[in-house]
Amino acid sequence: MSELAWWQRGVIYQVYPRSFQDSNGDGIGDLSGISARLEYVAALGVDAVWISPIYPSPMADFGYDVADYCNIDPMFGTLDGFKQLMGHAHRLGLKVLLDFVPNHSSNRHPWFEESRSSRDNPKRDWYLWRDPSPDGGPPNNWLSRMGGSAWEWDEVTGQYYYHAFLREQPDLNWRNPQVRRAMDQVLRFWLDLGVDGFRVDVLWLLIKDAQFRDNPPNPGYLPGEPDHHRLLQTYTEDQPDVHELVRSMRATLDEYGERVLIGEIYLTVPQLVKYYGVNGEGAHMPFNFQLLSARWNAENIARMIRDYDVALPEYAWPNWVLGNHDNPRVASRVGAAQARVAAVLLLTLRGTPTLYYGDEIGMTDGYIASDQIQDPAELRQPGICQGRDPERTPMQWDGSLPNAGFTEGKPWLPIATATSVREQDGDMASMLSLYRRLLSLRRGSAALVRGTIENVVAEGDVLTYERRYGNQCLFIALNMGADAATVQSHAGMVLLSTVTTRIGDAFVQGANLLAASEAVIVIVDSPS
Repeated sequence: MSELAWWQRGVIYQVYPRSFQDSNGDGIGDLSGISARLEYVAALGVDAVWISPIYPSPMADFGYDVADYCNIDPMFGTLDGFKQLMGHAHRLGLKVLLDFVPNHSSNRHPWFEESRSSRDNPKRDWYLWRDPSPDGGPPNNWLSRMGGSAWEWDEVTGQYYYHAFLREQPDLNWRNPQVRRAMDQVLRFWLDLGVDGFRVDVLWLLIKDAQFRDNPPNPGYLPGEPDHHRLLQTYTEDQPDVHELVRSMRATLDEYGERVLIGEIYLTVPQLVKYYGVNGEGAHMPFNFQLLSARWNAENIARMIRDYDVALPEYAWPNWVLGNHDNPRVASRVGAAQARVAAVLLLTLRGTPTLYYGDEIGMTDGYIASDQIQDPAELRQPGICQGRDPERTPMQWDGSLPNAGFTEGKPWLPIATATSVREQDGDMASMLSLYRRLLSLRRGSAALVRGTIENVVAEGDVLTYERRYGNQCLFIALNMGADAATVQSHAGMVLLSTVTTRIGDAFVQGANLLAASEAVIVIVDSPS
């Protein structure tokens, strides 16, 4: 498997730094805390740590409002501390990925402060400024993803500036060559330090319509959805010119050897695969988020797997994501029993998996009382239920009260549930042990890392498929229902099951019984 790149062989583990481990008692996770837990991450069996934003920021959107792209926020540590963390990770065999947030900066970034200082400032065109409409209102009908108009009036210069998110997050003008050069230097700064790649925030939003045309109304909008869903995002996302930017970023990374460019892209599969580039010169992996909102039944997941595999260009490497910092946790979406099935699914599908911290112990969404809400998405649109605090609660390391080993101070968000790493460690029936077995099996299996995926079939509540490479065939069966079910299989042996007592058992040619919410991986005796 050596000819595959590390990011094709490996598994990525996302750390939300505010919530992973606090080392100084202020209730907020930091770089020293992450570094102290890297042995745990390496022992889990993953290959890379992706760290959500740690740049200097006023924290209007918890780091996604960047005030300095080439430094570390004191809340998290120092640049030297980051270098030490990266060195520690590399010694443990872990790659380090950073979030790159190029669509918008903080309104307190020096670039924006210069831009808004006067209409003739050299950096004026680094952001999107427009005159009012004839009635004095915003230039067009574009809406913020955080609610309300995406245009903010600036009294000083008498124009509006565009912000796809908070008003504290003005969008950069990526049609300006100076912006492109400045952002390229940001990438090179971190690459020169030894960073192994980037996850690019909202990659599909970087370019907007040059004519600033109104977005058309969305005929499918339903009351209660986020405000910006009232319009189709025809002129504010997935513009044709964005692919030139992706190619440029990829070219920069290619100068540094085996680095990886991952794009955050919430689009349909036909749109998504275009971000690989015409000949594979785009993003290495446009994130495939289908599992985050999938209807959890065998037929739907089977169709999803087949359609994605067919849609991928020959040169494209697939990937799957089960959880992240913007979506409810998998154990809350599908329940504790099916979260185990989902783990087997994620780590046996073709392509690179991404895990979200805490999913390996079955963490659920935390309860956030109204007076504990931190997320601006929820504070600006109460009742829309798009708040992201529940999936960002602190990692639960042990059973100690009140903070589960995360901090000696008051945590920035409340601890979610009683489960913890310490309680599950050594318990062969625990979620943590399941993940460790899965990751170990995957690492040693050419069929799982580089094999084809074939015969994807749904029968009732059972999803089955095969992973094949050379003369090895693995048969995966997932019971996505609450009742026992039979499955037709070749003869073989159970390598792994969510029912631990079945590991090592024989599977017979023909009908085999699966328990409710059971998932199995069977090595087939004589694959045909």
